[in-house]
Amino acid sequence: MCSDELKERAERYLNKAKVLFENLTLTVNTEESRKFYEMAMNYYNDAVYFYNNGNFIGAIIALEYAEGWMDAGKFMNFFK
Repeated sequence: MCSDELKERAERYLNKAKVLFENLTLTVNTEESRKFYEMAMNYYNDAVYFYNNGNFIGAIIALEYAEGWMDAGKFMNFFK
């Protein structure tokens, strides 16, 4: 996969994820739920940073981790 394709894929993933992460809210306020939120947001912010610095593979990987934390938090009923 060439750099342009990676950039397009990372951009597409980031655009979809942006809506999810901008609307992510805690349903309970516990230390554990805040940690899940912090981890999800940190990985999302890392993805944006990597993308802005031309590391498109890193951006995609960080997004996968961010979505994993978000999904786990939703499963635990920490987020809506």
